[in-house]
Amino acid sequence: MNKKIKVLMSGGGTGGHIFPAIAVADEIKKRFPEAEFLFIGANGKMEMEKVPQAGYKIIGLNIAGFDRGNLLKNVGLPFKVVSSLAKARKAIKDFKPDFAVGTGGFASGPALFMASALGVPIFVQEQNSLPGKTNMFLAKRAKAVFTAYPDMKKFFAGTTTHFMGNPIRKSIITDLFEGDAAKEKLGLDQNKLTILSVGGSLGSRTLNNAWKEHLDEISAKDYQLIWQTGKTDYQSIIAETEATQHRNIHISEFIQSMELGYSAADVIVSRAGAIAISELAVAKKPVLLVPFPFAAEDHQTKNALTLVDKNAARMVKDTEMKEKFWPTLMEICESENLRKEMSANLDFFAKPNAAQEIVTEILNTLNIKS
Repeated sequence: MNKKIKVLMSGGGTGGHIFPAIAVADEIKKRFPEAEFLFIGANGKMEMEKVPQAGYKIIGLNIAGFDRGNLLKNVGLPFKVVSSLAKARKAIKDFKPDFAVGTGGFASGPALFMASALGVPIFVQEQNSLPGKTNMFLAKRAKAVFTAYPDMKKFFAGTTTHFMGNPIRKSIITDLFEGDAAKEKLGLDQNKLTILSVGGSLGSRTLNNAWKEHLDEISAKDYQLIWQTGKTDYQSIIAETEATQHRNIHISEFIQSMELGYSAADVIVSRAGAIAISELAVAKKPVLLVPFPFAAEDHQTKNALTLVDKNAARMVKDTEMKEKFWPTLMEICESENLRKEMSANLDFFAKPNAAQEIVTEILNTLNIKS
C-alpha cells in the first residue's frame, strides 16, 4: 500500500483502555511515520486529556454506560447512543480510515460498530481475562481479537483470537534495573527484603489501611516498604506515620519511575488491573494481588485467579484482609524458593512485545507492507 495509511483508534474511560490504544498507535507510527490517526473517545473521560498529551487528535462522543445503581440516569441513554452513532459515522466518513482498532470502553462501541457498518476492517484488543461487553459485541464483526490471557476463544467464538498480551509502557520493558542497583539508586539497603505496594494513581484505601495496621511488624522483620499511597490518603498517612519514625518505610504519593520501583522490589503488593498485571509479569517479581472488588463484573478477581491458578501470584480479597493479608504476605516473604517459583511462572504471562506483535498481525491480515 503506497498511500499514506489512516488509522481509527477508540478506547477509553480508564487508563487500562487508553494506554494500550496509544501503545498500538505509537507502534504503527514507528513503522509508518506519515500515518494519520483519529481517536474517538467519550466526552468528560480521561482519554480526552491523555490522547492529546500523547500527540494524537481525538474527538469526543456524548456516550455513557448503563448505570445499574441509578436506573433514572439511563433515561437519556438511547438518545446518547443515537447521537454518538451519528457523530461517529460522520467522523469516519470524513476521515476514511484503512482500519480501526478498539480497546474497550464506552466510545469504542459506537465508533467500531459504525466503522464496521461502513466497511472498515476492525480489530479488538481485550485487556482482561473476563471480556467487557463492548468488546464481546464488537468481536462478532472483527477481523481478529487480541487477548492478554490464554484460553479466551470461548468468549469470542467464530472470531480469530490471538493471545498476545497487553501493550505496556516502554520504560517497563527497556529500563528495568538489576535489583541491588535499583535499591542503591533509591537510597535503600541492598541487604533488606523490599516490598513495593502500588494501588494506582488515586491509591487503594484497602492497601493503605493494611499497611497502617502492620507497620510495627514490617519494622520488627527489618523489611523495607516502598509505599505508594496514591493522592487521596497521602497527607493523612504522612501525618499519622510522622510520629512513629519507621526508618524502613518509604512513603510517596506517586512513583514516577515505576520501572525503578519494580526493579528494587523483592515482593510486590498490587491491585489486579489488567495493565498492572501485564507490567508485573514483565517485571517477574512475586506478587500478592488484592483485586478491586467494585471493578466491572469483578474482572480484577478473574484476572488475579488466572495467575493464582498457575502459581504465579497469591490473592487476598478485600473482605479477607484482616485474616489473610499478613499471613499470605509472610508466606511469600519468608520463602525464597516460593518467590523464585512465582517469578518463573509469571514468565508465561510476560508479553513485552505485545504492541509489535499486534501491529504485525493487523498488517499481515490486511496485506499492508511496512
